[in-house]
Amino acid sequence: MAGFLDRAKEQAQNALNQGKQKVDEVQQQRAGNDLLKRLGAAYYAERHGSGSAQATQDALAALESHIATHGDGFLRGA
Repeated sequence: MAGFLDRAKEQAQNALNQGKQKVDEVQQQRAGNDLLKRLGAAYYAERHGSGSAQATQDALAALESHIATHGDGFLRGA
């Protein structure tokens, strides 16, 4: 009986860990998409005279930092 409970506990822990990993992936993807949107908005504003080159560069740097840390997987859905 103890072996069964140990296996059930291990399976539950594995499922919990997989769920946490998926949540982290979704959060990283969402953050990447937000940074990409911010870059697009900064570029648009710069091209239409209401933004600055510095704001575009800052948005690009933030996006590149995110990609360096988490990869560019979120770009496949863009």
